[in-house]
Amino acid sequence: MTKSTNPLISVADLKKIYVRGSEHIHAVYGISLDISKGDYIAFVGPSGSGKTTLLHLLGCLDNPTEGSLTVNGQNVFSNDRSMNERELTKLRRELFGYVFQKFYLIPTLTVRENITLPFAFYQKNEAEQTADRLADLLGISHRLDHLPKELSGGEMQRVAIARALINKPQILLADEPTGNLDSKRSAEIAEIFHKLNQDEGLTIILVTHNHALAESAGKMVELRDGRLV
Repeated sequence: MTKSTNPLISVADLKKIYVRGSEHIHAVYGISLDISKGDYIAFVGPSGSGKTTLLHLLGCLDNPTEGSLTVNGQNVFSNDRSMNERELTKLRRELFGYVFQKFYLIPTLTVRENITLPFAFYQKNEAEQTADRLADLLGISHRLDHLPKELSGGEMQRVAIARALINKPQILLADEPTGNLDSKRSAEIAEIFHKLNQDEGLTIILVTHNHALAESAGKMVELRDGRLV
């Protein structure tokens, strides 16, 4: 991919190699790319192509084996230096929001409580105000006092998205966000992501097998055998 000036995320010759006995599995192998503020990128490819591994590396959820990773001008990983866990935790909290295929909602908490869960021990008032705004933005304000069991799959994913946005991240990472949804609900989530990117200026990086969702992104990047195609 084309190198950009002052990218939000930059990786060079990034590799993730798993060792299983005498076998070396190259989940991500030699990837170099830049992601700029406001990009909306979908990583596509067959199962086992390295999409989720790459997403976890970009989101600082896993450490590379080799190469370099810079996020927001900060050296996260290089061959001679890597952030410690305290630094990574701070970076993840300040810059990233995460959405997964499974919703991971707490069944005994209301929608509002699930959304504000990341701020359970601080900034409570601000978190509740932000939760109300996000619920309105995502069309679930009428569900704030409901439990997850009372919601549809699409509504539960909207709650998960709101929770990911509660800390006002610069980057939203989504791993198969429509994997548990039917085509109608998937289309709704695609529209939400498009709106967040276009209207809110949110940088979005997602992994998907959903072709319609991938096509709604500004850029579609294919991986195969751990490499960019």
